Amino acid sequence: MTTRVAIISIVVEQSKDVEKLNRILHEYSAYIVGRMGIPYPKREISLISVAMDAPADTISAMTGKIGMLDHITSKALYAKVNDSGEVTNAKAD
Repeated sequence: MTTRVAIISIVVEQSKDVEKLNRILHEYSAYIVGRMGIPYPKREISLISVAMDAPADTISAMTGKIGMLDHITSKALYAKVNDSGEVTNAKAD
């Protein structure tokens, strides 16, 4: 199975759907390499970065589910390196 390395950027504008977000992240936890959350009280938002190593369709499925949540947006940026270590073109979703 070919996997891709990606960083998922998530912006939480209101905390009412954070429980749903955490359920989605838990559902894909086997593919998550690391996660960092930064609260930004001045703007009343939270910024989350999630590093993943997963098939591209799995990454797309997760970001799609996150994108359907109210007041939460996400974007994926794929690394240029594939499974064999070859450099490819970076791609943002």
